Amino acid sequence: MDGFRGAVMASSSASFGSSYSGRTGSTPTPFDAVDGYRLVGPQGSHPLAQLSIDELLKPRSDGLNGAIEIKHPVRIGEAIEGKIQLTALKDINARSAMLRLVGAVITENKESYEERDSQGNVTRSESWVEIKGKLFEELPFTDTPLPTALTSGQTFETTFTIPAPRLGPPSGHYGTALIAWAVEARWDISMGGDERLAAVVKVDQNIDYLRSGAVTLGEGALFDAYTQGDATIAVVPIPPVVAGTEIEVTVNWPSAGGGKSARIELQADIQAPSGLSDLVLFSAQLDPNAFHGGTTVRIPIPADAPPTFTSQGISIDYRIRALVDRSFRSDLAAERSIAVM
Repeated sequence: MDGFRGAVMASSSASFGSSYSGRTGSTPTPFDAVDGYRLVGPQGSHPLAQLSIDELLKPRSDGLNGAIEIKHPVRIGEAIEGKIQLTALKDINARSAMLRLVGAVITENKESYEERDSQGNVTRSESWVEIKGKLFEELPFTDTPLPTALTSGQTFETTFTIPAPRLGPPSGHYGTALIAWAVEARWDISMGGDERLAAVVKVDQNIDYLRSGAVTLGEGALFDAYTQGDATIAVVPIPPVVAGTEIEVTVNWPSAGGGKSARIELQADIQAPSGLSDLVLFSAQLDPNAFHGGTTVRIPIPADAPPTFTSQGISIDYRIRALVDRSFRSDLAAERSIAVM
């Protein structure tokens, strides 16, 4: 798998034979379509990077057939428009029926277990990665009425317009963590399992929100050019840059000096329960002397790169780094942040 999630998977330090037998992970409804045994992995692995948000969603329960269709795209602070079409596969008598917008945060977590003897010595130990999740938002909308009673074979159809999250966070898969949104039609059944239809809503970043100061950004994240010491790193187009596009990066660094090699990299830092630092998404090798008079490279932003944001205990920062590898001395580095949408 290429792209952002592919880079996360490639960073895995998992060793074959690591023990986590009998362990299972858990994710909240309606993002509970994946078997719990797929939600674990050996220490150092990244099982969440192998799962997409769409794969995690369970679109319907056993008593209903149909779908919720969403008109895309949707941005923070705008409106979600869609249509519900369903057929009851059995008689349904619910205490209530309601349309909801739910937000989930799902993360990898490092887990361990030890058994000790009577002297306190460790006799057995296990370490593994376990995926866990919770709903951090459950917003009900009563303006779209749903029938509480349906007979087997009965059909129902309606359209709806509800607000997207006013302050986010945007949807994003961060490899070791993710933020996901779904529109859910839910029938609350007394003394029985609830019936549901659900659809993923991709909530994109809003450039006005990003520029408002509500999102914590690294130094230079929205600048066309940023100077650190005598090194200037310029980006075209002016950030925020869009995932799936290319940018031109020009580094002018007169004092870079000589070295064995040099490179310009796009890196990401993921803050999460199982975070990653210095994740390399792109690297271009250069002549160390190229920085003296300025050099330009084109850097692709992965199409699946999640947006820059900070929320729900998760954050991501993208950096352009210029590095010179010097013999018998520490490397030289100059860097700047860059915001991605």
